[in-house]
Amino acid sequence: MVIDMFKTILVICTGNICRSPIAERILRKNLPELKIDSAGTGALVGKPADDSAIAVSRKYMLDLDGHKGTQVTSLLTKNYDLILVMEKQHIEQLSKIAPEARGKTMLLGHWLAGKEIPDPYRKSEEAFESVYKLINEACLLWAAKLRG
Repeated sequence: MVIDMFKTILVICTGNICRSPIAERILRKNLPELKIDSAGTGALVGKPADDSAIAVSRKYMLDLDGHKGTQVTSLLTKNYDLILVMEKQHIEQLSKIAPEARGKTMLLGHWLAGKEIPDPYRKSEEAFESVYKLINEACLLWAAKLRG
């Protein structure tokens, strides 16, 4: 089973207050046996999840309580077997922060034909809704693939 290869997953976005906390919690819900966390390439360190992210998540019975923004570092990436990012630019940014992590970094939207997940920060409720659905779909595909 593929899941035996991956015990830890780190999900990365930009600020670590919208997309990656949502993906982290969806993956945790679907892969409870794994250690799953999130971070940002330009994290709003210590900040809770964005209010719009919290609202859209609640609508789908997902709890973002207790989330605090975390900055991705080279040291942090060493603790994870798989790193999932939202956009191709995150791969580039991560390659500068932690070049050694490149080989274990993939797009969250990899199984959605390599689709990037746009940043809904400071955008409409509809933008958050659309992004939530995209993240959820991507996470469910990752969970299925990891389970083999």
